Amino acid sequence: MAEDLVGYHFEDGLARIVMCRGDRGNVINQAWNESMLTALARARQDRARVIVLSATGRFFCVGGDVDVMVGAPSLPDVLDHIADSLHRVVSELQRSDAIVVCSVQGAAAGAGFPLVAAADLVVAARSASFTLGYTKVGLSVDGGTSLLVHSIGLHRALRLALLNRRISADEAAALGLVTTVVADEDLGRETDALAHELLSGPAEAQAATKALLRGAAEPAVETALRREALALRSQGAHADAREGTTAFIGKRRPRFAGSVQA
Repeated sequence: MAEDLVGYHFEDGLARIVMCRGDRGNVINQAWNESMLTALARARQDRARVIVLSATGRFFCVGGDVDVMVGAPSLPDVLDHIADSLHRVVSELQRSDAIVVCSVQGAAAGAGFPLVAAADLVVAARSASFTLGYTKVGLSVDGGTSLLVHSIGLHRALRLALLNRRISADEAAALGLVTTVVADEDLGRETDALAHELLSGPAEAQAATKALLRGAAEPAVETALRREALALRSQGAHADAREGTTAFIGKRRPRFAGSVQA
C-alpha cells in the first residue's frame, strides 16, 4: 500500500484509514483506489469492528483527478477504469461488517461526496461542505451518487446532482447525510468518542443491524454502481465531457454543446 496516499492503523478493534494527500485535496485516481482497497482488505483481515475514515489537509476529498482525465488519450477508458475500482471501494464500505465512521473537514466534492455517504455515521466539522459537481464538468453522476435517493429522496438528490449547489455541514445534517456537526477543533475528539461508543456495544448485533438496514435501503448496490459506470463511460465519449474537464482545469466557464450562455 502506498503510505503516501492512504495510511492504515489498527488497534483494539478500531481501524483508522487516513487519506494522506492533503496537499492535492486527496484526489481520487487509480493509485488512490488501489491503496484504499488494500486498506479495506487489511481492516477485513484484522476483523475491525469500527473503521474511521478521515483525511489530512484542508479538504476531505475534492473528487476525481481531473488532471488525469484531461491528459488521457481516451477519456471513456480512464473513466471506466477509475470508476470500476472506486465502486469496489464504495461496495466494500457498505458491505463491511465494520461500522464505518467518516470524519469530514473542508470540502467533500465530486466522488468525495458519495464516499462520505457510503459511511454509516458521519461526523462533520462545521466548516465542512458538500457538492457533487459532475454535470458541472459535463459528466453523469458516479461513485454511488444514485444511492443518495435512498437516503434523502429523489427530488433532493436531483437538486444536488443537477444544480451542483454547495451545501453546508448543517444543511447536510438536516438532510440526514451527517450524523453530528461539531466545531472544527473538536472533530478528532468527537469522532474518537463516537468510535469508542460503538466499540463498547455488541459487535454481532451491530454488524447484523447494519446488514439488515443496508439491505432494506439498498438491496442492489452493485447493480446501481454498474449503471453509473456504464453511463459515465458513455458520457465520457461526448464532447461535453472533454470541454467540461478542460474548462475546469483552465478555470473558465465551459461552453457545452447546445447550451445557452447567460
